Amino acid sequence: MKVFLTGATGFIGGHVARQLRDRGDDVRALVRSPQKAAELEGLGVELIEGSLASPDEIAAGMAGCDAVIHGAAIYEVGIPATRRKDMHDANVIGTERVLRATLDAGIPRCVYISTVAAFGNTDGRVVDETYEHPGVEFTSYYEQTKYEAHQVARRLIEEGLPCVIVQPGGVYGPGDHSELGNLTKQTLAGKLPLIPFPDFGIVLVHVEDVATGVLAALDRGQVGEQYVLAGDVTTNRELIQAIAEIGGRKPPSRALPTAAIKSIAPLGPLVGPLMGYPPNMRELISSADGVTFWASSEKAKRELGYEPRDLRATITDTLRELGKA
Repeated sequence: MKVFLTGATGFIGGHVARQLRDRGDDVRALVRSPQKAAELEGLGVELIEGSLASPDEIAAGMAGCDAVIHGAAIYEVGIPATRRKDMHDANVIGTERVLRATLDAGIPRCVYISTVAAFGNTDGRVVDETYEHPGVEFTSYYEQTKYEAHQVARRLIEEGLPCVIVQPGGVYGPGDHSELGNLTKQTLAGKLPLIPFPDFGIVLVHVEDVATGVLAALDRGQVGEQYVLAGDVTTNRELIQAIAEIGGRKPPSRALPTAAIKSIAPLGPLVGPLMGYPPNMRELISSADGVTFWASSEKAKRELGYEPRDLRATITDTLRELGKA
């Protein structure tokens, strides 16, 4: 199979590319800078220089391919307003451009990598693929753009796009540069005396398990369906305690009062980076304070044979790969 892949230089996309190559598939990846994609080239991935704003390169990259996996997106919570256009252009317009090109090219198979954040705040409930985001209030601009992109994919499926949607949870593993990765580093370094947003709810999943799930969706997913690719339901408190315990650190016992974070939010651009937080701390608070992004992977297990690691195995394997366990 020859697969056109976007987002191959990203966290999930890099693992998808490697797993595709490991099983013998040809991979053609859209990359903005071939010079920064040496690892992909070393895997035997064919590089197509371009971006989500390059319709000609997208079309050329797809030519002759049997499938498309679209995973390129900007994933960041807490961005300043000045960066919203870039995020919208990548996450929404970019998704429309890639999936529309897939439909126009008549490519018979497509996987779109969405996120459980497209469900929005689940308010303490563990939802499944039948759940619908109200589409009114959003905890972050990232959530909003991924919700809108999700709707783009569904609309194009109705127009005939042979697409399967997957929704990873909180993706974890070596090389993670997200807030989740920063939290792990702070915990292991003993620089997290208090637990921020202890009741924030996520479904943690190892990046390798997500990549395996993406390939399963490509091979066995039913066109028009969506599949949650996640792991155990957990909270920030449980996660930090597990990381500390497995990493041989004493876990923090008390929570960082959210009121304290709110009090310094106006100084976010100055103090946020010093504390390991993004500059827009108000958005960070709205996306984590009393928020859960909980969803079940039972459908993917049943229909795709998806078998994610449990929480402790995910953390143990990650820390071992980092040389911390």
